[in-house]
Amino acid sequence: MDFINDHFMIDNEVGVRLYQDVAKDLPIIDYHCHLEAKDIYENKSFEDITQLWLAGDHYKWRAMRANGINEHFITGDASAEDKFRAWAETVEAAFGNPLYHWTHLELNKYFGCNMNLDSQNWREVMAHCNQLIKHSDFKPRRLMERSNVEVICTTDAPLDSLEYHRLLQQDQTFAIKVLPTFRPDDVFNEKAAEFALFITKLAQLTETRIDTFNQFADAIGKRIDWFHKVGCRISDHGPVSIQYKACSPEDANHLFSRKAEGQSLTDEEEIQLNSAIFIMLSAHYKARNWAMQIHFGAIRNNNSRMRQQVGINAGFDSINDQLHLASSLNQLLDAMVQANALPKTILYNLNASYNDVVATTIANFQSAEHGVKSPMQFGSGWWFNDTRRGMESQLNSLADQGLLMHFVGMLTDSRSFVSYTRHDYFRRILCNLIGGWVEKGEVPNNKEVLTRMIRNICHANANNYFNF
Repeated sequence: MDFINDHFMIDNEVGVRLYQDVAKDLPIIDYHCHLEAKDIYENKSFEDITQLWLAGDHYKWRAMRANGINEHFITGDASAEDKFRAWAETVEAAFGNPLYHWTHLELNKYFGCNMNLDSQNWREVMAHCNQLIKHSDFKPRRLMERSNVEVICTTDAPLDSLEYHRLLQQDQTFAIKVLPTFRPDDVFNEKAAEFALFITKLAQLTETRIDTFNQFADAIGKRIDWFHKVGCRISDHGPVSIQYKACSPEDANHLFSRKAEGQSLTDEEEIQLNSAIFIMLSAHYKARNWAMQIHFGAIRNNNSRMRQQVGINAGFDSINDQLHLASSLNQLLDAMVQANALPKTILYNLNASYNDVVATTIANFQSAEHGVKSPMQFGSGWWFNDTRRGMESQLNSLADQGLLMHFVGMLTDSRSFVSYTRHDYFRRILCNLIGGWVEKGEVPNNKEVLTRMIRNICHANANNYFNF
């Protein structure tokens, strides 16, 4: 039997049935990824499997370093063949790592290849893939269509022109929605000089004078409206930690004016201003019925020597810890409620030891005012947690403290056009978990309810929640 089959990752018959009959062929709504709209619009062919698989994939780079591979064969100028060989040698050592599973899911789905990649057969696998990759089926758009994708949401800076999103929307030959996501990292930049430069550019782009916090809020609102016109319905935020300190309008104005002039703030003042900015942004999102995503808990680019050598986003990131997360998170969300500014919100926790903290916090702020069930969402296992263990931990915490039936499901969080198999990976894990509950007698084997649950989590909930 081939390694990848309908029983892969599923150890019970109810789970297999749920996967085969319900989850397997559902469309994909990938509401958070790092693909570039420009790459989709230009639709250029990939040169070879190495470019498709290894270019920019810091998950793989990280594993290759652990396998003793020289950086020359990872981010250096080694040949495509040598880089692929180095990756094949790493795959052979990766039992227990989701990269092993993702690699073979991708080989199976996109290349019809059922060989288990290793240090002996890499030439054969590479030749097979490179022969196919010349065909139009392996251009970005066709890869998305073959993956049964309905919608993707990219990640975009506040001052982005969104030119390629607009061009794609005008292209009648491509039906998949490619929507922007508002990612305002610039407004939380701790470096006062860079923050001041951003404010200058924001003022120029919006043709607005920005001397006060309220003027800043109005200018940001104009950019959010620009994103909204191009189909954006989601924001995203990536703080290292969740911190909150109350900030009066007078203090917000004072601190903003100082920082916009390039003056550095103290750590406490920075938390105050960021709290005020977060609440201001959340009010904009709620007014437009957007969903707000918060991915927190990553400390990035920790190896300073390698950052200088190969740059950022290269595989030197870790899970963060945080004192008083529960208090800070509850206070921040409560401040948004008090300001009538809490939108639909998805919280992604990178430190799995805080899963129950996040799940119980979310339950404090559920309401019916947004017209969807569970407007407060515990986001799927993220980054270091999009493993079997990480996904099951998140799913169990959500089920323990909330209603799994209303979960908005999986996303790729990826820069790769063949990473949609992560949705398949998640669906297998989900069906196995729920099927296991049935076979243990913990939930009834009610076909109608089970089918609805799987359809909801894998597709319908995201469709209703985001209202694209």
